[in-house]
Amino acid sequence: MTAPLPADLAVDFAFTFDGGNPGEVVYETFSANAACVKITGVSIHPGSSKDVMVNALHLGAKVLMTLPHVTMTPETTSELEGFIHAGEMNGDAAACELRFILRAFEMEELDALGALVKSVCDTVALSEPRAQISCEITTQYRNMRYWLEDDMTAVELARTAMRDAGMEPFSKPIRGGTDGSLLTEMGVPTPNLFTGMQEIHGPLEWISVQDMAKATDLALHLARRAGQVAK
Repeated sequence: MTAPLPADLAVDFAFTFDGGNPGEVVYETFSANAACVKITGVSIHPGSSKDVMVNALHLGAKVLMTLPHVTMTPETTSELEGFIHAGEMNGDAAACELRFILRAFEMEELDALGALVKSVCDTVALSEPRAQISCEITTQYRNMRYWLEDDMTAVELARTAMRDAGMEPFSKPIRGGTDGSLLTEMGVPTPNLFTGMQEIHGPLEWISVQDMAKATDLALHLARRAGQVAK
């Protein structure tokens, strides 16, 4: 269920500035779910554990190693391919928790990724009936294209403002999401515009002053164009 919009967000459309190269107007993003796998083993003193202990960490490793790792991971996919990303593993021999993010552009693929994680958990659970393994899938955000393709007003406005600022606009699906993904689903069409960020989320992430100046100039042109639409 989509959360209601804040009462003070009384707008017809909005824009986010997040990542991207100069000229980029984004109206298609990943759809996203999260998977949380919880494993409870059997804990006992390791000195007297023969035929008794069930190490939750070993079972967590089995889940990781049974899932695809030469395909269907972020480092092995590109373009319109979705993925399963193992982001965290915490715990000890008694109990551990694994967290995954699931990403795909279309809901059919996203659902299939979640079903695969659950299937692997079920398979590992069958190998050790003394353990408890659960897998919960939760919704994060959806591809903004599902809504924006029915009303491209904000996208076309951004493209016009981009040309006013002396840049030729282009659009491509981005392998991520923005706050606009949620806002669009909540009822405010919110395409994303560039900032010029490079090496995003890496140790060498950077951005140039020149690209930030271009994004600022675009924001001013966009405000002017939006004012004309409102008249």
